[in-house]
Amino acid sequence: MSNKEVIKVFFSSRDSSCDECQEKLGKGALIAFTNTRKVCCLSCADLDHLVYLQAGNVALTSRARKHSKLSAIVFEYSKSRKRNERQGILVEYAALKLAEEECLADEEMRSQRRARSAKRRAKQGIEYIRQFADAILEHFPMCPRTTAKSIAEHACLKYSGRVGRSAAAKALNFEAIRLAVVAHVRHEETEYDELLMKNWPRLDARRCVQDQVDSVLSKWEG
Repeated sequence: MSNKEVIKVFFSSRDSSCDECQEKLGKGALIAFTNTRKVCCLSCADLDHLVYLQAGNVALTSRARKHSKLSAIVFEYSKSRKRNERQGILVEYAALKLAEEECLADEEMRSQRRARSAKRRAKQGIEYIRQFADAILEHFPMCPRTTAKSIAEHACLKYSGRVGRSAAAKALNFEAIRLAVVAHVRHEETEYDELLMKNWPRLDARRCVQDQVDSVLSKWEG
């Protein structure tokens, strides 16, 4: 917990004047109050060298306040909620710039970390597809290598819900591998899609092309 004294300033909700210098303060001006509840402009309150930082960026606000020898919390009265609500802080300009530099350095570090993670995930994805294609060729050695790669890429597409994303497929389970190959053969090596376009029931269309599917699988098994 910070041991700094909490200084409060407010956005004025009406036209007023500074009780010390008599300067007229319009609605929305930043004001402070003395111990006797007199209104002070920021100049008379010796806070006019501070800059305003709107609330919203927690890290920036925390760092700016930490680096600022003098700071104040800014409030505004909410008519609907009938209470003063925090809007931001006043801090020294140098403290704000230092805080911004620190946050920028953090963002660059986070960006670099995200980039490294993305590369790692991409590399892992490529390796998984390669392993999946190799597993296809292990069980269907006569399948063209380019076809095996195509099947693997399609089956393993992220967030697709396809067979290659299942736990069994990730374990390179034979049945999962076979399902991916069968799906490819059905769509690419038979008239299955044409039958679906003619409004054939899916199961009827599958039965119609089953012999063709079996023939291709038998050929690829060698």
